[in-house]
Amino acid sequence: MTTIASGTDTLTRDALAVLQPGFTGTSAPSWLLRRLGEGLASVGLFGRNIATPAQVAALTAQLRAERDDVLVAIDEEGGDVTRLEVRTGSSFPGNHALGAVDDTALTEAVAHELGRRLAACGVNLNWAPSADINSNVDNPVIGVRSFGADTSLVARHTAAYVSGLQSAGVAACTKHFPGHGDTAVDSHHAMPRIDAELPVLESRELVPFLAAIEAGTRAVMSAHILVPALDPVHPATLSRRILTGLLREELGYDGLIVTDGMEMQAISATYGIERGSVLAIAAGADAICVGGGLSDEPTVLRLRDALVAAVRSGDLPEERLADAAARVRALAAWTASTQTTTPSASVNGCGTSERGSSSAVGSDARTDVGLVAARRALTVTRGAHFAPVTEAPYVAALTPVANIAVGDETPWGVAAELRRLLPGTETGSFAGERAGAEALAAAGSRRVVAVVRDAHRHTWMAEALDILLAARPDTVVVEMGVPQSPPRGALHIATHGAARVCGLAAAEAIAGA
Repeated sequence: MTTIASGTDTLTRDALAVLQPGFTGTSAPSWLLRRLGEGLASVGLFGRNIATPAQVAALTAQLRAERDDVLVAIDEEGGDVTRLEVRTGSSFPGNHALGAVDDTALTEAVAHELGRRLAACGVNLNWAPSADINSNVDNPVIGVRSFGADTSLVARHTAAYVSGLQSAGVAACTKHFPGHGDTAVDSHHAMPRIDAELPVLESRELVPFLAAIEAGTRAVMSAHILVPALDPVHPATLSRRILTGLLREELGYDGLIVTDGMEMQAISATYGIERGSVLAIAAGADAICVGGGLSDEPTVLRLRDALVAAVRSGDLPEERLADAAARVRALAAWTASTQTTTPSASVNGCGTSERGSSSAVGSDARTDVGLVAARRALTVTRGAHFAPVTEAPYVAALTPVANIAVGDETPWGVAAELRRLLPGTETGSFAGERAGAEALAAAGSRRVVAVVRDAHRHTWMAEALDILLAARPDTVVVEMGVPQSPPRGALHIATHGAARVCGLAAAEAIAGA
């Protein structure tokens, strides 16, 4: 059992217990191990902490040697947002691709296999799935992270995902409550606002979360968004009306409530992370996620001390902090009770091979589920100028600024996969008002494969496509974001996501494999 260091008082232990911090490096720093011994109960892993399957398994074992019931959390949505495969791209398609297939059994199978791999790495809490309805097609942060724009579709796939993930012994954290889909602002940068009326929210945004609760989701993540119909003053993360009144009392949710990253500008630039953390716990949150950007010991100590000071000043009821800490420990106990395997970097365990394919593909049919799902998700349309691609083409990637949630270190596109099928394939990345002309010049006489991501949100990208298609009607267009525009090109392929496995499926379609 975990032994708490002597001399650490109950209030300090509770303040540490509600924090979910990150850290730098691929092994646990001494300060983190020391704080685990003093009461810290959770740790968040990010792409910077991931190198190899063996390293991740060793890291989580290192954490558990200090505290056997530690919650090891990760933001592993699959699809565009991956941490385990941050350097290669995910072996699993994301939510939008699964929604495009609309087979809940497949969604559950994908989530289970993803959970199995997480558990094999020693991860037991996943900040997923996204239950947001992509009701605003110009949303800059959700997009393909959503199962779709239809309420009932999102609800049934959210429930299936929760069931699949948790059947592997990994706690699901359904996000971003009460729904981040109808926003035009990224909460990483500023405070989004949803002006929908209460009846709309009840019949749209809240439905997938209710489905997740009924499916038994062990955690729910709050959104840093202002929803005046629910609370005209406080964003959801800091709103007692939303977290306690709505989520706990009206929807009947009794699990862990986790905040989105407190260093995101929607909170840090308006309230500061210390005050924001105190307000979040007071409002009904149980765990403070911090560490995507701030990942050092001083941050943990600042937040711990802010919570302790708030209790002593009367700004935060001591029983509320104690209740939050108890919920964290209860989830830790649940995950400990579900562990059936020891973290392992074996061929059927966590991680990827050097080529980025699932480590067990070919030796375990379960791991093919990601590719099966990606293939089934493709929407392929042949145009008037269709002709098979039989020689190595030129892949013109029209590349937008990366979504912060996705990160710019994760590769995407079809070039790497297409090069294996059609050796000699060349590629280039283009952006801005001259992207079309520059891509044409670079392609020369080669057949062009234009790869876009949410072309409907980027005027320059749509204009570049116009130039390419006017000059080269035989251009193949691959849309790896949310497809909104009518299919264009000699061959149009909508992948519904930019995961590596989606790129592989598209490359197969292009090459006629």
